[in-house]
Amino acid sequence: MRSAAGFPWRTPRAVPGFWTAGRPIERACYAVGALLMLGGLFHLLVFAVDGGPWTGPVSWRKPVTFGLSFGLTLITIAWAGSFVALGERARRILLGVFAADCVAEVALITVQAWRKVPSHFNMETSFDTLVTRMLAAGGAILVITLVTLTVAAFRANPGTAPSMRLALRAGFAALMLALASGAAMIARGVAEAQSGHQQAAYQVAVALKPAHFVTMHAVLVLPALAWLLTFTRLGEARRVRTVALATSAYAVVAAAVIAVSAVRFATG
Repeated sequence: MRSAAGFPWRTPRAVPGFWTAGRPIERACYAVGALLMLGGLFHLLVFAVDGGPWTGPVSWRKPVTFGLSFGLTLITIAWAGSFVALGERARRILLGVFAADCVAEVALITVQAWRKVPSHFNMETSFDTLVTRMLAAGGAILVITLVTLTVAAFRANPGTAPSMRLALRAGFAALMLALASGAAMIARGVAEAQSGHQQAAYQVAVALKPAHFVTMHAVLVLPALAWLLTFTRLGEARRVRTVALATSAYAVVAAAVIAVSAVRFATG
């Protein structure tokens, strides 16, 4: 596929192509992301054997869901970022830092799960407080790297098809909303914990989880749609319209979820 200007559009047509044609840092992120997801599945097996509650601040659910979520997010960001115009050194640094931070976040959450104590908003001991602060610091690093990638996604890039550019920009824009909801959860939770309302810290955080989830994964869903459209006979103009329609539908659903979550968060 080529753009009107004659530049080849970088869109591998098959899944193996993302590995064989991928940059070394991208392949490393795919591998690390897969390992994180395997770790999440392993802890699902631990839960099946050990039992205990699935919900609440102390459960095997946390290493399961965070392992799967961070693993999928790392793979998604490496893949989506492959269509973004970045210098090779900048790409290696951003993805390398992002991958290391994902591993650190999952590792800290997993350690606390094995210790049978909450991982977030937990300031019962000096070690628990250190973990809580490291998780918050890791969250800040995630924000910096993802904001940098989002800015890059909005730069002109003739090497990427217009439909994919639209999907990437919409996906990364939604990701910024996910980061905002995540920051709100952390800020409110820490404030509640420091004021002595430990249980309230977990309750208010739960209120924004649906909004956080639906906005977080637009950066996978929309670019994946743009990629799948390359297997059809649709011309690029019709692909752009299809992606635009899907983006509008996703935005309506996300807005509804955000509105409900915001009301629960405000009144929680």
